[in-house]
Amino acid sequence: MEPASDLPKLKYKRVLLKLSGEVLGHSEAVGGMAGQKGIHLGATLHIARQLAKVASTGVQLAVVIGGGNWLRGSQLNTHPHPNVIKQPTAHQMGMLATILNGLALQDALESLNVQTRLQTANRMENFAEPYIRRRCVRHLEKNRVVILSGGTGNTFVTTDSAAALRALDLEAEILLKATKVDGVYSEDPSVNPHAVRYDRLTYRQFLSDNLKIMDSGAVAMCRDGKLPILVFSYKQEGNIERAIAGQPIGTLVSEMA
Repeated sequence: MEPASDLPKLKYKRVLLKLSGEVLGHSEAVGGMAGQKGIHLGATLHIARQLAKVASTGVQLAVVIGGGNWLRGSQLNTHPHPNVIKQPTAHQMGMLATILNGLALQDALESLNVQTRLQTANRMENFAEPYIRRRCVRHLEKNRVVILSGGTGNTFVTTDSAAALRALDLEAEILLKATKVDGVYSEDPSVNPHAVRYDRLTYRQFLSDNLKIMDSGAVAMCRDGKLPILVFSYKQEGNIERAIAGQPIGTLVSEMA
């Protein structure tokens, strides 16, 4: 893989990137229909190309990916059939969905000649390595993209919290949350077109205003660990590189506004 000379200069050496499962799904493909589930190869390759460009700069990149393109646990315990599948089981199914996505992203990256490792929170050696912090750090130091799947391995914990936990565990310099919207808003901009987008927020402001774009437990974990969070849109080509370069995109959540 040849270094990319046209990318912005890096600000961060090691980052944790949180991706929603939807980035691999049909909704992100041209002509994708709402409600379609699973993996779309074109969308998966599109995000893999962006990550390959980032990896070519030498940044140490760990990725936590969700499973929403397959299912969300909360969807399986609702009217008219509550408790047919219990919540702990639904959360376990969601963890497996993130492993499906991790396998797909791994192969997409390797088709672009990017060295990767897939690690899972729960042991399943036929599919991936178990998450071991020291081993993961060593892979990062060797400039392998490490995909972290299976959440934390615990039920009732979001992949946002898994991303915050792993970022702190791996001593990442920033947690990058790539979403469909271009930052944190005062309200849902798809519901209220007059919602205000913030350029910067403190952890306290985020939590006290009960902003919903990220799990409050994950934000509190980052606050306690003094780990900045950047929320930005992955839909604009090059935004992941811009985020790692420290360019002013999205919303930065940190100690100081």
